[in-house]
Amino acid sequence: MTQNPNPFARGYQNLRATRTLLITNEDDCPPVWRPLHASQAHLPDDAVERCLCVFCADFALIIEGQEVPGELENQCSTDGIVRSVVYAIAAENADGQLVHLGDLYSEEAAREAVEHLSFETGLYSRCWEISSAHITEEASQYLSQLADLATPPAFLFVAFRIPCSPAIGVKLIATPWTDENLQYVEGITAEQLRQEHLGNDIPASLMEVLHLAALADVRMLVFDADAPEIDGLPLYEAD
Repeated sequence: MTQNPNPFARGYQNLRATRTLLITNEDDCPPVWRPLHASQAHLPDDAVERCLCVFCADFALIIEGQEVPGELENQCSTDGIVRSVVYAIAAENADGQLVHLGDLYSEEAAREAVEHLSFETGLYSRCWEISSAHITEEASQYLSQLADLATPPAFLFVAFRIPCSPAIGVKLIATPWTDENLQYVEGITAEQLRQEHLGNDIPASLMEVLHLAALADVRMLVFDADAPEIDGLPLYEAD
């Protein structure tokens, strides 16, 4: 089993449901699954099922009761019949690879499944309590001092003290810290944010933990000496 390079990453990312057609043909070949061509994406399921079609390696076209441009039909060399409409649920795993999770047979069921798997409430696995041994003593002192100051907005995180506890919390802002999301929210890239942190002398051990957590869309981190150690994160001995 491949070791996950980011121990904060959990579950699947970028879940989506894609409408595909289960197609058979008269040559008794195994069934194939193809998406409808974009020009026919508006057709409802009941206008597609049990209809004659043509298909190629990339898409299918319904030819029964539909006007199909000749240049499109010429790209499809195989005739078939749509036996069923299938909503395939796919996602990316922690390694960024596309994974097929299953099939459902209505758009509503597929949408509900994606919602449940996505934990749309935004509360699942977004708060972590981890051992302060994952950052150096220098980083712990830096974080403690930062908790008593107004953290610069450009840092995209805020440190805070937890009452009656030596633990220090960090709220991460504008997660996940991917190029796509940071460009949309802040107009910067992940590398530009990293350089901002380096330029402000944030200790390397702290910066690496924060960036890994933010990449996995964690919103709260609590560093506590008594908290569990996380497999996959470096450990630093106290001075």
